Amino acid sequence: MTALLSVLRVLERGNRVLFTLAAWACLLMALLGFAIVVARYGFSTGSIAAQELVVYLHAFVLLCAAATTLAADGHVRVDIFYSRWSARRRALVNLAGSLLLLLPVMLFVLLISWEYVGQAWLRREASAEPGGLAAVYLLKSLILLFALQMILQGVLQAALAWQSWRGNAEDAPA
Repeated sequence: MTALLSVLRVLERGNRVLFTLAAWACLLMALLGFAIVVARYGFSTGSIAAQELVVYLHAFVLLCAAATTLAADGHVRVDIFYSRWSARRRALVNLAGSLLLLLPVMLFVLLISWEYVGQAWLRREASAEPGGLAAVYLLKSLILLFALQMILQGVLQAALAWQSWRGNAEDAPA
């Protein structure tokens, strides 16, 4: 179990690198959005490619930051009961959530999108808009990256919850 946790921790560090890139992408997205507005209303010009790049960056931010948000326990949770429960009970809820909800849904996303992304790569799918980006296949690939990151993080969360539940987790409410 410790070897698995070590491997998963290394992969979690990779998720944090993507999260850092996503943070920089937020800044780039804001600057690019500002430049698009200035170009359009200040100079009556525009760029479809620049507008699409904002969409690509937005997708990158959302899809690549999700696993790190999960790792930081920053996801949405109805905390009415959870905060009052013992560490052992919270670990059991996290374990059940990972195994019964997160992992099956992410495996489904991975399986259902595999062919979709593969077809985009085979066609080297490009934007349908004149002057758009010729990399829609890269955008669609983020779906697979998202699912893989979430699966890896879900396995790590489940392993940590299992250890906490079986270990010496205190029974006192947090």
